[in-house]
Amino acid sequence: MDTLLGSRDLYSSRPLTRGEIGCFLSHCYMWKEVVNRELEKMLVIEDNVCFEHQFKRKLMKLMGDIQQAQLDWELIYIGWKRMQVQEPEKAVPNVTILVEADYSYWMLGYAVSFQGAQKLIRAAPFSKMLPVDEFLPVMYNKHPESRDLKTFSAEPLLETVSTDWNRTHSWKSHQQGKIHSDAQKKDALPSQSPLNAPSSRGEQ
Repeated sequence: MDTLLGSRDLYSSRPLTRGEIGCFLSHCYMWKEVVNRELEKMLVIEDNVCFEHQFKRKLMKLMGDIQQAQLDWELIYIGWKRMQVQEPEKAVPNVTILVEADYSYWMLGYAVSFQGAQKLIRAAPFSKMLPVDEFLPVMYNKHPESRDLKTFSAEPLLETVSTDWNRTHSWKSHQQGKIHSDAQKKDALPSQSPLNAPSSRGEQ
């Protein structure tokens, strides 16, 4: 596997961290699970989110409305961080709490369909690794590279996170505590070389 040639964080121009690579790999594993087990859909949620009041009821209603509207969807965000607030996202007809997804800097939770997982895997993500919250917008054409993943977002969102990850400096805020020093301010890979060396204990 390798990072995308010249891949840099869009806001700080730094290389990928080991933490971002680990996160990307875990999401890829879930997409493969959907395809291998031929699941109709899967809900993927980060482990540090805060659920909105009556999360389950709201999510079930959202998915029911989507099914009733016969919406052709492949990925639906239920939690993310918007990067622009000047213009609201376009509402989806006949689904009251759904909008067409715009570019997101974070990815806190999403539902992915079987077709969506197939499309993500077909994009050969291991050959051009990005932070997962940037790879997904590439796939639904909110990056310069054109793609066609059919992506939407709950509105209002069903998840939040109470503290920020400072991606500019690659550290968590003091409320979230410290991360391992290997994940901070370091290139995750040597200059575009394959990740083929055995991992040390500090990189697990």
